[in-house]
Amino acid sequence: MAELRDDPRWWTEAVVYQIYPRSFRDGNGDGIGDLPGIIEGLDHVAELGVDAIWLSPIYRSPMADFGYDVADHTDVDPVFGTLDDADRLIARAHELGLRVLLDWVPNHTSDQHPWFQASRSSRDDPRRDWYVWRDPAPDGGPPNNWISAFKGVPAWTLDEATGQYYLHSFLAEQPDLNWSNPEVEAAMHDTLRFWLDRGVDGFRADVVHLIGKGEELADLPERKASNLVVSIDEPFTHELLRRIRALLDSYPQHPMMVGEVYLLKPGQTVGYLGDDDELHLTFDFRTLHTAWDAGALRSVITTVQSEFAPPLWPTWVLSNHDRPRHRSRYGSLERARAAAVLTATVRGTPFIYAGEELGLEDAEIPADRVVDPDGRDGERAPIPWTTEPDHGWGPDPWLPFPPDSGDLSVEAQVADPRSTLHLYRELLGLRRAEATLRRGTMHVLGPDPERPEVLELHRQLEGETIAVAVNLGEGPVTIERPGTLLASSRPERERDVDFDGHLDVDEAVVVRTT
Repeated sequence: MAELRDDPRWWTEAVVYQIYPRSFRDGNGDGIGDLPGIIEGLDHVAELGVDAIWLSPIYRSPMADFGYDVADHTDVDPVFGTLDDADRLIARAHELGLRVLLDWVPNHTSDQHPWFQASRSSRDDPRRDWYVWRDPAPDGGPPNNWISAFKGVPAWTLDEATGQYYLHSFLAEQPDLNWSNPEVEAAMHDTLRFWLDRGVDGFRADVVHLIGKGEELADLPERKASNLVVSIDEPFTHELLRRIRALLDSYPQHPMMVGEVYLLKPGQTVGYLGDDDELHLTFDFRTLHTAWDAGALRSVITTVQSEFAPPLWPTWVLSNHDRPRHRSRYGSLERARAAAVLTATVRGTPFIYAGEELGLEDAEIPADRVVDPDGRDGERAPIPWTTEPDHGWGPDPWLPFPPDSGDLSVEAQVADPRSTLHLYRELLGLRRAEATLRRGTMHVLGPDPERPEVLELHRQLEGETIAVAVNLGEGPVTIERPGTLLASSRPERERDVDFDGHLDVDEAVVVRTT
């Protein structure tokens, strides 16, 4: 069995695989993915060549927001299994050399959480101040002009029994915690300790930049008020993060926290790393909003590398449970495969969303099957495991499958050496074998006036250079880059031969230069 390296900065050389538990694998045939199913699928994940898994929320929840409305941070929802199942999953993952990250939801809870039930019971309840309560405005309306991230409604709901409004940045069923209260901070630290003591290796922190809102809660300019999640960027959050980091650093397994900091302006997310005393990593989502265009991608990669210059470390994300899959965004499997080459070779930590390695598209969801409050069902469709009609899920999966699920199933792609699954195994194996791709410096070449449609970057370490080139144009091109072809997004290409300089449309190559 593989062993976990005792390395405080293991996350700089890792590849993380995101599992959306409802959609990964069904262990009991009820049509909903669960922890036993994830355990069954861990061999597939380990063989892919990743280093860690991140599980979207598995806690007890009424599922108004499919687990991001937590009713108990220290238990597993029965739809996913039990605490014993969680322990078995952690143990099995560690046997396979995989670290385990859990989704941690610090900004809000479910309105069914015992904390909120107590808080709303009376203005005098000891937990009243655990949430954000305010008196109505003089006209009786909400206390400020903030708009919820979901449904475009005010971010405040009136509790008629107590005559005050409570804040919810998302659904009304997700009241925001008041992190200005030291008791809330202590209680949320305890939820981290609960899982760290069970052996988890870190956390993905959901919209963590929202937790330090402070007390003022003044009106925002209209544009910002209607886009609350990307507008809150308060200094108090950094104080809170430093104390969270100190807690994490006290554990021997070197736990890592990556933050969902959904701020899109240049330079904003990097501030949440602090002086190596806040988050270890922050997600950078600019690639999720960048078109398949050489100039646009070159600009984003260059900007991110500048902002996250050493010793800081960036992340790379093509898809996740909240955004359309990158094959759907880019419009073809060839582009999706080329993007995979780029993500596996840039400087930083790649996060792979389960199903990317199969080249899946978003599912088409009929109106009567839509269940998500923000319309994200397509990217959350179940992973097809077998070529059988039910793809290993039984007769009634919770959502429809993506297109071509039989041909794109794990079973079908394992048997096809030209498949996208084999490309991902090849790329992650190459990354693991080549220290230059894990630790080397990176230089993004400026556009070649004769071939502006080619995006090229160089990774360098101890005198070695590995070049990565992607053709984002409308026709084939030839580049001058002598060396050995290590990988290509095109399955028909022979590897470990002299590179002839040819780049097909939407092809990406990795070349050890000479």
